[in-house]
Amino acid sequence: MSDTALIETARDFNRFYTNFLGLLNKAYLDSPFTLTDARILFEIGSHDGVSATALVRDLHLDPAYLSRILKRFRAEGLIETSPDPADLRSQVIIVTDRGREQFEELGRRANAQIAARFDNLAAGEPEAAVRAMGTIRALLDPAAKPAPAVIRAHRAGDIGWIVQSQGRFYAEEYGWDLRFEALVAEVAGKFLANFDPALEYCWIAERGGVNVGSVLVTNGGDGIAKLRLLYVDKSARGLGLGKLLVDECIRFSRHKGYRELSLWTNDMLETARAIYVKAGFRLVSEERHRMFGPEANGQNWVLTL
Repeated sequence: MSDTALIETARDFNRFYTNFLGLLNKAYLDSPFTLTDARILFEIGSHDGVSATALVRDLHLDPAYLSRILKRFRAEGLIETSPDPADLRSQVIIVTDRGREQFEELGRRANAQIAARFDNLAAGEPEAAVRAMGTIRALLDPAAKPAPAVIRAHRAGDIGWIVQSQGRFYAEEYGWDLRFEALVAEVAGKFLANFDPALEYCWIAERGGVNVGSVLVTNGGDGIAKLRLLYVDKSARGLGLGKLLVDECIRFSRHKGYRELSLWTNDMLETARAIYVKAGFRLVSEERHRMFGPEANGQNWVLTL
């Protein structure tokens, strides 16, 4: 795509998103405020006290324009001001109880607006939209910091995500056919249907509210735990999540009294294999196969606990 086409596409998206959020409407979110009014009230309400100088700097506002808005806010009983001890030419601004009510109401309306838009999307599409937003911000905002990853237990919908994400990833990256997705669905389905919380667990890695990784421990019988379906999304590579998920499996398996933790993988998955080696797993057998289309080398690894 040429530079001109890139710029036009970006401008077209800006026009779409401005209309999508109703930012050009005279009454923002059907409130008595303009978008600028709401943005200023949000900044004030989000802080215990903020200076007019900081508002000018952070919101890139003309000082005289901001002064007129603050004067109107004071007249409407939304804010209180006092001299800024750090800069006597400026003021420290806080919201009043009435201002707090308006601030919170705007937040509720903004949340409801986005929720209504997401309700019209198919399963997984809101998460895809949020991931795209995160990508845009990470690329264009130098100050943006990636959301930290958290590890949590699975909940409703997560097992379906495991099947979908791994089926798509291995098809795109390795050309594996639908038989692999069927295998993932079988393993995941049995985990849900026969889930024993005393001996089994599923960990989900989440970043900014979006699932980016997963792994299961299932009961293989005879004191053997099985590490299944380790996965880290491409967007979260390099964060050490794979090692963290494997470490959780090892810790859990030892705590539950298993004598051995086993897993099956394929040798082209070099990053995962490196994690297993560093964790102390040993290769016990391997075999060439075409279970999912292209020829691969399946491997069985075990860790004595």
